[in-house]
Amino acid sequence: MTLMPHPYDASEPFTASRVVEAPEIPTAVVKLDDVPMYEMSSLMDGTFSHLADALAEVGIHPIGPAVVLHHRMPVDTADLEVGFPVDSPLTETLTLPSDYEVVGSVLPGGRVAAISHMGAYGGLAETWGAFTEDIGRDGEQMTYPFWEMYVSVPSPDVDPAALRTDLFSLLEPRGERA
Repeated sequence: MTLMPHPYDASEPFTASRVVEAPEIPTAVVKLDDVPMYEMSSLMDGTFSHLADALAEVGIHPIGPAVVLHHRMPVDTADLEVGFPVDSPLTETLTLPSDYEVVGSVLPGGRVAAISHMGAYGGLAETWGAFTEDIGRDGEQMTYPFWEMYVSVPSPDVDPAALRTDLFSLLEPRGERA
């Protein structure tokens, strides 16, 4: 169960892209630039396996699913934040057993586009591509950052086809396009 506000509290997947207003949400994240794409799984494992415990030690708790926020389009490397939305802002730096440093950040508020990906993580790129096309056809302009929320917790027992990942992208405010 999530303690997240709308639109992050949807119990059912977003089956079609939609534009919604989203509030700013504090996050606790490992923030890194130029991460090689082949290191993504070790970064995520080294963060998610320890982060909730480290936050609990300072009285902060995750309020929603794990999130990865991108500051630019990943190609060979990515500039990103990996962590959780939290119940209060993190004001200090924490060091995880994996030696990653955790800092406070936010999911941005404003107009965002949203859709859900159902299935294995290998299909995320295809869903992102279709999502981007849908948003353009709707006359919207995506901007940075964009993020993924891993609504379903992966485990060896979970059928990959049942995994749900919600995709979000900040949109340019209306009237600011040339």
